[in-house]
Amino acid sequence: MVSNARSSGKTEQEWREQLSPEEYRVLRGGGTEAPFTGEYTDATTVGVYRCRACGTELFRSQTKFASHCGWPSFYAPSDTDAVELREDRSLGMARVEVRCANCGSHLGHVFHGEGYQTPTDDRYCINSVSLTLEPVEHPGEAS
Repeated sequence: MVSNARSSGKTEQEWREQLSPEEYRVLRGGGTEAPFTGEYTDATTVGVYRCRACGTELFRSQTKFASHCGWPSFYAPSDTDAVELREDRSLGMARVEVRCANCGSHLGHVFHGEGYQTPTDDRYCINSVSLTLEPVEHPGEAS
């Protein structure tokens, strides 16, 4: 269960009422959706990706790339203050968890130095169910 003081002041019951069971399992429970099943895995729409729980802008489509890992991948958040990184030693391995800095919801994990040809060499591997995509009418607006 996500425990974060910045949970928009909502109780877990209020989160359960706002989110679908799958959204709650991933965003508030730290779960992971099955690979290659998320609605944004292969999306190429120009726009802004927001936290599904609180609406905070997290990523922009210009930083999304095809990593073929099974989840939407980005090489950088739209603002470094938009996400919070935490050590995650679950599943018997060391990883870096990515959370929404505004509401504390679980988004996914970030991996560094895997040979991706991106400006940051980072892969933010994010659950589609943690995001909403706000398309832009004029692609230049999402830069």
